[in-house]
Amino acid sequence: MLSKKIHKIDLALDALSLHENECHLCPRECGVNREKGETGYCGTGYQASVSHALLHFGEEPVISGKGSAKNGSGTVFFTGCNLKCKFCQNYQLSWLNKGNRVSDEELASMYLDLQSQGALNLNLVTPSHVLLSVLRALKIAYSQGLNLPLVYNSSAYEKSSIIKYLTGIVDIYLPDLKYFSSPIAKNLSNAPNYFKHASQVVLEMSSQQPVLYIGKENTAKKGLILRHLVLPGQVEDSLKILKWVAEKLPASLGLSLMSQYSPCFKTPVEFRRRLTPKEYCRVLDYSKKIGLDYLFFQPEPFTPDNNLLPDFSNKKPFNF
Repeated sequence: MLSKKIHKIDLALDALSLHENECHLCPRECGVNREKGETGYCGTGYQASVSHALLHFGEEPVISGKGSAKNGSGTVFFTGCNLKCKFCQNYQLSWLNKGNRVSDEELASMYLDLQSQGALNLNLVTPSHVLLSVLRALKIAYSQGLNLPLVYNSSAYEKSSIIKYLTGIVDIYLPDLKYFSSPIAKNLSNAPNYFKHASQVVLEMSSQQPVLYIGKENTAKKGLILRHLVLPGQVEDSLKILKWVAEKLPASLGLSLMSQYSPCFKTPVEFRRRLTPKEYCRVLDYSKKIGLDYLFFQPEPFTPDNNLLPDFSNKKPFNF
C-alpha cells in the first residue's frame, strides 16, 4: 500500500513540478517563480512554512477521536493561504504568516513525530499552496514508515485539475464549502469565483472518496467530510449550498455544520456580530432533512473559547 502511495506521489510531483517556476496551483493564477523565492497571493515561496505540528482534539469526533480512542489528530498548521478570508480565526497564519520555513526532511520528521505520539491520522491544514513541499515530505516519511490515514484539510479554493493528482494519496478529504454567492465571496475573501471552483473541487474529492468509512474505534479511515460555517445574516446562502449538496453529492459523505463564527482581524462592519441560535437552527433543521448518512453539528448558541479560537503565538494554541 505504501509503495503505491509513493508511486502516486512520484507521478504527481512529475506533473506538478512546472508550478515551481510558474505557479498556477490555485485559481489566483499568480504565475510567480517560487523556485527563485518569489511569492504570490499566498505569501509562500519554494518551501512550506509551519506554525505548529501537534495533536489536535478540536476537530470532528471521527477525526480527533472520542472516548477511549481520543488520541487526537496529528495536525500540521501551515502558514500562508491562497484564500485569506477577512474573518479568519487563524489570521495569524493565513494573513500574518507566523511560522517557520521547513525543509522537506524537517517536514517529514514532523509527520513521523506525530505518528510516534499516537496520532489517529495526519491532518494537513491549508496545504493547497504548499502542495509540492507536502508531497516531497510525504514521500520521505512513507519511506521511513509513515502509515497514518492522510487528511487533506482545505478551503476548497483550488483547481479540480490539481486535486485529480491526489487520487490514491489522500484518504480523507476535509474541505470547506464557504459561499454560494459571488458578491459574498468577493466581499469576504476577494474570490468572486469561489463557488465555481470549490464546487468542482468538492465533486472531484467526492469522486475519489465517495463513502465516509468509520472504523472500529469510531474514527474515519477514508471518505469526505464537507464543512460549512454558517455566517451571520447569510442563512439563505447556506441553504443554497445545502441544496446543491443534496442534489450533487452522494448521501454517503459527512457534513459538518459549524456555528463557531467569530469576527476576527479584517472582518467587514456588516459581519461584526455573532451568529444567532435562530440562524444556526434554521440551517441545521434543513441539513437534517437532506438525508446524509453523517451529520456533525456544534452547540448553539456558540460560546467562543480557546478551543475553537486559537492563539498561535502560544506554544499550545488550543486550551485542551
